[in-house]
Amino acid sequence: MTDIIHIKKIADIHKALGLPAPKHPLVSLIQIDDKVTGYDYGDFTYVYDFYQIALKSGITGHIAYGRNHYDYNEGCMVFTKPGQAQQYSRTSGVEEEKGWALLFHPDLIRRSGLASQMDSYSFFSYDTNEALHLSEREQSILCELVAQIEEEYSQNIDKHTQRLIVSNIELILNYCTRYYERQFIVRQNHNLDLMERVDNILRDYFDSERAVEKGLPTVKYLSESMCMSSNYLSDMIKNATGRNAQQYIQDHVIERIKNALLSTNEQVSQIAYGLGFEYPQHLSKLFKAKTGMTPVEYRKSIN
Repeated sequence: MTDIIHIKKIADIHKALGLPAPKHPLVSLIQIDDKVTGYDYGDFTYVYDFYQIALKSGITGHIAYGRNHYDYNEGCMVFTKPGQAQQYSRTSGVEEEKGWALLFHPDLIRRSGLASQMDSYSFFSYDTNEALHLSEREQSILCELVAQIEEEYSQNIDKHTQRLIVSNIELILNYCTRYYERQFIVRQNHNLDLMERVDNILRDYFDSERAVEKGLPTVKYLSESMCMSSNYLSDMIKNATGRNAQQYIQDHVIERIKNALLSTNEQVSQIAYGLGFEYPQHLSKLFKAKTGMTPVEYRKSIN
């Protein structure tokens, strides 16, 4: 197990990289250059107490957190949030790396409307192999916005500074939401293949009677089987079907219940235990919420 280095302040990053002290204690734009890329991060795990939005160009190495690694290439963005464990390494033969990293502390946005919206930006919980890839035009838009943030905190700070900085951060995140949706659409054929894998995993889970032993399949189980973060999987499924991962699993379970009700004479309790429900009433409650009928009423209505 590697040692963990906990970085609490943005100023500590500046100090470690040999950069001047940040002009604002809660936000900083770091240009990625030889000084940054040449830093020896060592064989450590880093945990930061602030958000990071990074844009890198050029195949330069990889960053890892969780169980996945990602090799940076042209126009790649990665988002991390406070408390995520990260490791860094470099690839030999790298000639050039460029880009920027926007760092901002939760205290910067704490009293703003953005604070309550941060959880809606699910890409902060994506794994790094689910990074955002930008066109040149998209890169240009985001670079202009981060330049405005840098310009704002580089001036004399006044009562408007924080609000304007936060507004630009929110605009960046909203643009990235749009770009991720575009990426899902561009990868539609690939995502259809992934949806087929999702269906196969769910079918195998029930057909192998794993549900009897382990209960109903969870989003966590499905995402791990797909080697994806739960948030990315849910967003991919929602883009393809209009339902999130939990709803998709529930709908699969409902179809299983319907098939069992129509093709067997099993009692509702037998069906419930066979599908992994802890109590039969949980099946009945879910079924009525989804169909408007109890399982018995559904069976009678079809027969």
